[in-house]
Amino acid sequence: MTMKAVEISAYGPPSVLQLSERPMPVAGAGEVLIHVAASGVNRPDVLQRTGLYPVPPGASDIPGLELAGVIVQGDAQAMVQAGLAIGDRVCALVAGGGYAEYCVAPVQQCLPVPKGLSDIEAASLPETFFTVWSNVFDRARLQPGERILIQGGSSGIGVTAIQMAKAFGAHVLVTAGSDAKCQACLALGADHAINYRSHDFQQETMRLTNGTGVDVILDMVAGTYVAKEIECLSEDGRLVMIAVQGGVKCEFNAGLVLRRRLTVTGSTLRPRPVAFKAAIAMALRDKVWPLIEQRRIKPVIHSTFPAADAAHAHELMESNQHVGKIVLTWGTA
Repeated sequence: MTMKAVEISAYGPPSVLQLSERPMPVAGAGEVLIHVAASGVNRPDVLQRTGLYPVPPGASDIPGLELAGVIVQGDAQAMVQAGLAIGDRVCALVAGGGYAEYCVAPVQQCLPVPKGLSDIEAASLPETFFTVWSNVFDRARLQPGERILIQGGSSGIGVTAIQMAKAFGAHVLVTAGSDAKCQACLALGADHAINYRSHDFQQETMRLTNGTGVDVILDMVAGTYVAKEIECLSEDGRLVMIAVQGGVKCEFNAGLVLRRRLTVTGSTLRPRPVAFKAAIAMALRDKVWPLIEQRRIKPVIHSTFPAADAAHAHELMESNQHVGKIVLTWGTA
């Protein structure tokens, strides 16, 4: 049997994304097959399309790291252990293959669609929620009452991080690239929003914190930002990097790291083993899914596109004009 899928015909611009026919995948041990209703679009998909983000060994070459749909087949024992069954609506984090009508996912990386959410909304959750929980709460150990600076507050990661940090009692500062994006971040609960095009984020961060700095910084830029971020951290502050859009090389004041007892860390999620992601899924289901169902945290969808228009979705992603998530639909969402 075959299915429709969006494949990368060659590395290059968005136009290389082509709707094609592919063999339908089959769920193996510990896996389920999901009939996909909607697929989230993320920055790593763009990097994969341009040849800058290699597919992990064993993963599908079809792009797409998150999706929502209905379980149609799978490992019965694994499903029982996870409290899932055929016919359940789920969203899932995958290492690839999300831009397709059917996708195989590890059972432990599937979560029930939160009550009240559409498939489109659910498809926007896994990649950013797994990433934010792993980095902001597990690695950076953000605590209630602490201050966090989120770079790129209007991005998919940013809108998730704002809401999660606020829900757990943090004081949130963000950067964004326009006054309109700053207003969108404030509307989501950010306490302060800095337009990095018109203001120096280091100076503004120190001004807004009365010179004490922030406890945690979530950084997607790296490069020259790191030196400024080190200056923005308070004693025992933690800088966690999840992308290097500004480049991989940086110079910073190592003396400050020593004197202020700073932690500089980072991670990538895609190549991590299922067990690692399963632990994040359990934490999300226990601590965050109830907040979504209470509407204290909500999906932020900027645009949806039919899967056949994936190229246009990538064009929007690369334009940086969006606030929140971009989602592809497969006709059943």
